[in-house]
This record gives sequence, structure tokens and C-alpha cells, in this order.
Amino acid sequence: MGGTESGATRQEQERSRVTRQKLMSAAIEVLVEQGWAGATVGAIAERAGVSRGACQHHFPTRAALVAAAVEHVFHQQMEELSRRAKLLPPSRRRVEPLLNLLHDIYAGPLFTAATHLWVAAVADAELKTRLLPLQAHVGREVHRLTVELLGLEDRDPGVRDSVRATLDLLRGLALANLLQDDTARRRKVIAHWARIFEAQLHPD
Repeated sequence: MGGTESGATRQEQERSRVTRQKLMSAAIEVLVEQGWAGATVGAIAERAGVSRGACQHHFPTRAALVAAAVEHVFHQQMEELSRRAKLLPPSRRRVEPLLNLLHDIYAGPLFTAATHLWVAAVADAELKTRLLPLQAHVGREVHRLTVELLGLEDRDPGVRDSVRATLDLLRGLALANLLQDDTARRRKVIAHWARIFEAQLHPD
């Protein structure tokens, strides 16, 4: 009996995990396509192919669902960034390609979904409460990974401020890309900033 019960429990846990992942993926898709107003629990549940009741069983509120979705996809993207960064040449000239990799993260669907949420959170207290600690966590993780991939010493205030400025620049470029393809200008800006950043990191 114990083995049968254990197997049934594992199957139930796996079904629950799959359902949660479907809901989180659907939440990002609907947010990107329809914004916060259109990303209702019903719309997300329908996109995920589950009942509204099942959705609310896993995520009691819409804010809880979208916050979990953003965090889940963010960690997936950080893992992908780490894998792709390992393919870059271990040289001083890796700054520009790394910045382009980072921008790919910022300019992707997750950033579009998050932008909808930031705007909605201005007037939605529950959503704001969910997003503030998540935003802080995401910011710390992106900063930490950037420092790690560039092989920098974050205890240096100058380095720390330069990394922050770099990430702010990439976010700004991603915002500019939301309404139209800004690829040509973005490439020039990133190339210019990469040269400045490299000169600061390696003044010799």
C-alpha cells in the first residue's frame, strides 16, 4: 500500500507542477498580448487549458499568479544567459557581446509583460505589494550575474556604479524597443557604451 500511495502522491505532485507551469507560461503570453486589463484569471486559465477553479487553487489571486510567472520565467532566462555567456570568448572584448545578450533578455516577452505590470501596479495596491520585493530580487540577481560574467570586483564602488548604469541603460533601450524595432540605434549605443565600459575596466 505504501508504495502505491507514494506513487500516486508523486503523480499528483507532477500534475500539479505541470499545471502551475502551464498557468505561468499562459500568464506571460496573455500579459504580452493583452496587457494587465486583458490578463484576467479566466483568460489565463483558458490559454493554459485548465479550469478557472484549478487556476485559483494554485494561485488564489491574479496578482499572485502573474508575480509567480514573472519570477519563474526570469530564473529560466538567467539560466539561459549563463549558458550563452559561457560561449563568449574569455577576453577583454567580451563586454559588447555580453551587453547584447543582456539586452536580449530585457527586450524579450518577459520585459514586455513586466512593463504592463509596473504600470498597473501604480494604481493596484496588491499588485504593487507583490512586485516591489520581486523587482528588488530580480535587480540584485541581474547585477550579481553581470558582475560574475564580466569577472569584476563588486566591492569597488566605481565598478558597482558602472554596472548599475549599464543595466539602467539596457532597460531604457528595451523600453524604446517596445513600440518599434530600435535595433540599429541600439547596436550603436551598446557598442559605444561597451568601449567606455572597457576603458574604465582596463585603463591600461
